[in-house]
Amino acid sequence: MLAALDLALLRLLRTRGHAPIVELAVLRFSRLGNHGSLWLALACAGAVLDGPRRSAYLRALRIVVLTVFLNYAVKISIRRARPLLEDLPPLSPTLSTLSYPSAHASTSFAGAAALSAAMPARPLRGLAVAMALSRPYIGIHYPSDVLAGAALGAAIAKLMP
Repeated sequence: MLAALDLALLRLLRTRGHAPIVELAVLRFSRLGNHGSLWLALACAGAVLDGPRRSAYLRALRIVVLTVFLNYAVKISIRRARPLLEDLPPLSPTLSTLSYPSAHASTSFAGAAALSAAMPARPLRGLAVAMALSRPYIGIHYPSDVLAGAALGAAIAKLMP
């Protein structure tokens, strides 16, 4: 039953709001999340430009890097294949065939949580949600991959000093 719900949600995200200009924008935005790049860039910029809160930015940097590695460890342990919808091919190629958990979601939720010590939390959470949802939208993650990634990232941010 959960697998059917996951597939139905994936199909919904793959078939709604797919005008060519929207797809292009989502693809470009999603690429900012490769290897946690968006969050690493925000943390590095903050560490350089905001001396009084440098320690918060450096903590965020450590959290995002750790999240990249822990996510990969879980991914190779679980070995869940990426979704394949014959009638809706993915909009982007991937480097890996492994799907669970979504690294974009984990780094985004970890980065947003950690950076909220130095930056406004609401826009950061909005960016994290948008990044996470971009993955099933382009067809390379199941929604459950995104939920697991978000939970992993939030937990790492909360547990890491």
